[in-house]
Amino acid sequence: MAADRTYRTHVGSQAVEVPLVPITEDLTIALLISVDHGVDFAARAGRELAERLAPFEPEIVVSVATMGIPLAIEVTRALGLDDYLILHKTPKIHLGDTIAEPVRSITTDSPQRLRMDPARVQVVQGRRVAVVDDVISTGASLRAALNLLRRVDARPVVVGTLVTEGSEWRTTLAEDAAMVQALGAIPIFLRLPDGTFEAHWGDEGGDAPTER
Repeated sequence: MAADRTYRTHVGSQAVEVPLVPITEDLTIALLISVDHGVDFAARAGRELAERLAPFEPEIVVSVATMGIPLAIEVTRALGLDDYLILHKTPKIHLGDTIAEPVRSITTDSPQRLRMDPARVQVVQGRRVAVVDDVISTGASLRAALNLLRRVDARPVVVGTLVTEGSEWRTTLAEDAAMVQALGAIPIFLRLPDGTFEAHWGDEGGDAPTER
């Protein structure tokens, strides 16, 4: 499967086409970079995701830098809220290492640490939290985010994402997987013994893949 092929899917009401990118010799993914799809895409996706999150009555939105920031802004606006909290994977002088969790992403080569600004703990402490991110793949970043929030006595009540990818995230999140609300789903692509690649959904289900 060539890296220049694409995969067509839907994020809520919006059709998108994303590149197929090899991660290892045996694994290729459909890479959704939400910031590459424009302001209107983010605004509509944020509104549609907020509609799914609203029944859980979140009081604040939390996301992970950097790809989750535009989504956090749009969801916060659509929910009629005025504050959100961003967790960071890159060290910054004001974050320290007091409130941190190890995390490793499918698209990064080395382990990282997810950090919360100690000065912002009070904005989530004791409050109902909606955690949002653009893509949930392995679930590692989301697991770290939920761990951080619970350490400071925040109350995650729902998780929102543009798309889930494959099904590994369900195992990683365990009972927390039930909190996930998604606007779409995409498979991963695994190499077969004959050298070709096949879309693999695990227990996620979804439509048959469309390639170009």
